Amino acid sequence: MFLFHGEIFAMPKMKSNRSAMKRFRFTATGKIRRNKAYARHILTSKTTKRKRGLRAKSLVVSANAGSIKKLLPYLGS
Repeated sequence: MFLFHGEIFAMPKMKSNRSAMKRFRFTATGKIRRNKAYARHILTSKTTKRKRGLRAKSLVVSANAGSIKKLLPYLGS
């Protein structure tokens, strides 16, 4: 809340980054889950084992987690 010319206004809400909303999910413990890269095309040259591993979800490295949390201010906290 802030005062402007004698009237009280609520501060504007921050917007979540829409592309980050589609790419990341938060776990119950607050960690960030992501999909693995390199699973979209040229799949014939990759082994079945490698493609199966690419289907699994992965956690975001803690060094990058802070910047992702800034993009998603109301999720995870």
